[in-house]
Amino acid sequence: MYYKYFGLVESPFSISVNPRYLFMSPRHRDALAHLLYGVGSGGGFILLTGEVGTGKTTINRALLEQLPGNVDLAIVLNPALSAVELLATVCDELAIDYPKGHHSLKDLTDALHRFLLNNHDKGRKTVLMIDEAQHLDFDVLEQIRLLTNLETDSEKLLQIILIGQPELTEKLGRPELRQLNQRITARYNLEALSLEETNAYIRHRLQVAGLPSGRELFAPGVVRAIHKRAQGIPRQINLLCDRALLGAYGRKLDRVNRRHVAAAAEEVFGTAHASVNRSSVPPWLWIFSGVCFGGLLLLLAVGFRAGPSPMPVPTAADNLINDASVNAADSGTDTVQNVGARSEPQAAGWMINEARALEQLWQLNSDAPFPAEVCSGLENEPDVDSLRCQQGTAQVWDSVIALNRPVMLDMQTPARFSAATLVVAFEGPLAWVLSNDGIKSIRLVDMATAWRGRYRMFWQPPQGWNRPLVEGDIDPAVAVVAQLFATLDQQVTPLTKQRFTPALAERVRLFQAQNNLTADGVVGVQTLLKLNDALGKGLVSGAALRRAQWLMEGP
Repeated sequence: MYYKYFGLVESPFSISVNPRYLFMSPRHRDALAHLLYGVGSGGGFILLTGEVGTGKTTINRALLEQLPGNVDLAIVLNPALSAVELLATVCDELAIDYPKGHHSLKDLTDALHRFLLNNHDKGRKTVLMIDEAQHLDFDVLEQIRLLTNLETDSEKLLQIILIGQPELTEKLGRPELRQLNQRITARYNLEALSLEETNAYIRHRLQVAGLPSGRELFAPGVVRAIHKRAQGIPRQINLLCDRALLGAYGRKLDRVNRRHVAAAAEEVFGTAHASVNRSSVPPWLWIFSGVCFGGLLLLLAVGFRAGPSPMPVPTAADNLINDASVNAADSGTDTVQNVGARSEPQAAGWMINEARALEQLWQLNSDAPFPAEVCSGLENEPDVDSLRCQQGTAQVWDSVIALNRPVMLDMQTPARFSAATLVVAFEGPLAWVLSNDGIKSIRLVDMATAWRGRYRMFWQPPQGWNRPLVEGDIDPAVAVVAQLFATLDQQVTPLTKQRFTPALAERVRLFQAQNNLTADGVVGVQTLLKLNDALGKGLVSGAALRRAQWLMEGP
């Protein structure tokens, strides 16, 4: 991708956990020191909290690497368990034998107690780490507290590390959990990076990725913009930097500018995140703006009476193009038709030959040569360049818009000939299409009568995935999907390998609910598309629009 263009040897801002990119800010070092102290002090509970993406997994990895050799560690990554299931998971992690099939809390506690006593006699320590602990039920937390009653005269036999989001601190502050809260011997809340730490973090990742000395990709002003929009959260910094570099690459620029950051923020976080906070604007500026706006309305009214103005009125969609293409206004080439200048239905500008539309759709998604017989409709059609053709039908625009990908629509001309329309992106009631005249905005209402309800698109499925996966399936693709969720959650170990376990099904349902999908636990195309979006894989609409503009202008 873009990294070679900037002299890098690999992508510097991947959200997957890579130990080579470990960045320990002063905040991370303080957090690690608190955890190491808690483990060494022989106390009961250690607490680490922080917002999503602040680097808790980074701390976990550093802690694991620095634990002494005489420590046995059990890690629970899925806390959505009952008390019995949690104890069984701990026993499994520590390879403790216990009665299989029907087993009680007493059976499991007795087996764990015997193991802890034997470990203590051998001079070994036992540590239990529970991630996402804010999801633990109250009765499970109480059972965990009881585990710390297993002790000798001098120390606890089991050290417990609770890791979670700030809600965990609020939960532990409840009166019914005061006994557990009082047993916490070390606690640390991991906060976001400062501006200086953000600058050091970005520099560190670029250097690890092989940035040549003396080259600067992010000027100080751009770093300030990234820090402000990402709020100092490392994961969001990664997403913004990655998309901003992609934008600069698409424009063949040597450095990222603030326009790239703004476009990246809109793509990653949505328009609401990129909007101006009204409370931060001085009241006098709103008054001044109101006066100017009133004057503008008056001028428009006068102009309307005098006759239509030949100057087209820019729309929000025009701004989207301008944000993605710096200095496009200075080029003197008008490739984007204004929304107000409607194309007549009989004009074939936005309805083109099917073969040409399919080839252009491929060029949007891949730099590889256009393959023969792609999207032929044959069963088990092989993937090309890791891309798969997805064909489907839809009754309403909402279904196609939800794909968040460029699509080729099967159309019918007024003379009842077959045609196609290549939609690069949707924006409200408009579609941005590649036409004979360049990129144009077309109203969906004008396209509706010609659309036959069929679409085609390219996407990147997990390796080996050929059918929807359901709980109980045993398939190599299950391991790939589990690893994708582990990457998304910044977890070292996936929930499963080749068997689709109840734990993975629950994680899938949670993800589906968060993304407004049917929470059925089935890993199908829609779920994988949203998972790709969350991981930054594939050509989403915003990036497709910028790439289309770049392809139209030429390298």
